[in-house]
Amino acid sequence: MNRDLHSIRRDYQFEDLLEDKAGNNPLALFDTWLAKAIEACPDDPTAMTLSTVDNEGWPHSRVVLLKQRSESGFSFFTNYDSEKAQQLAQNNKASMTFFWPALSRQIRIEGTIEKVARDVSETYFASRPRGSQLAARTSQQSAVIASRDALQKAFDVEEQAFKDQEVPCPENWGGYILKPTFIEFWQGRPSRLHDRICFTPIDGSWVRTRKAP
Repeated sequence: MNRDLHSIRRDYQFEDLLEDKAGNNPLALFDTWLAKAIEACPDDPTAMTLSTVDNEGWPHSRVVLLKQRSESGFSFFTNYDSEKAQQLAQNNKASMTFFWPALSRQIRIEGTIEKVARDVSETYFASRPRGSQLAARTSQQSAVIASRDALQKAFDVEEQAFKDQEVPCPENWGGYILKPTFIEFWQGRPSRLHDRICFTPIDGSWVRTRKAP
């Protein structure tokens, strides 16, 4: 690549994030920022980078979709036999990163992850499009496969097996919830003097701090 990457930059010209705007509840602030992102960033506003660590200390990141936000934490759904699931079984500490370029905003969330209750997974699975349900039953996520054609044939088998029937949630598919131990809100500002407001739960309350950009 001959292109000068050094010259690719932009100055962030957005409103500041001061303590009075941030408030004392990061979950409420998250909801406000996500609502704005859904409005301003119509393409996958709930997309986040999920980072896990394997048993040799290697980090692994991939983009998944946030599907639930409760007072307990942040949830996504996946195959329990996938690489990310295996890594979480070995080390349940993980992080989520949301980035909305149109708003010059980023949220980092760190915490511990556990599986959600089975009925929660089944309820969400039932709400998915039928094609997504069949794909969840078809894919042996993260396994090496022979070809795209082999995957399609496996999908066709599942589609025929459940023709005119409801598609049941696979036993090896379900949700995880990340319970936060740290949340950081980053707001891009001019001259790289960005705002970073952080929250840490201590004794049942959220403690707010500011970090240098």
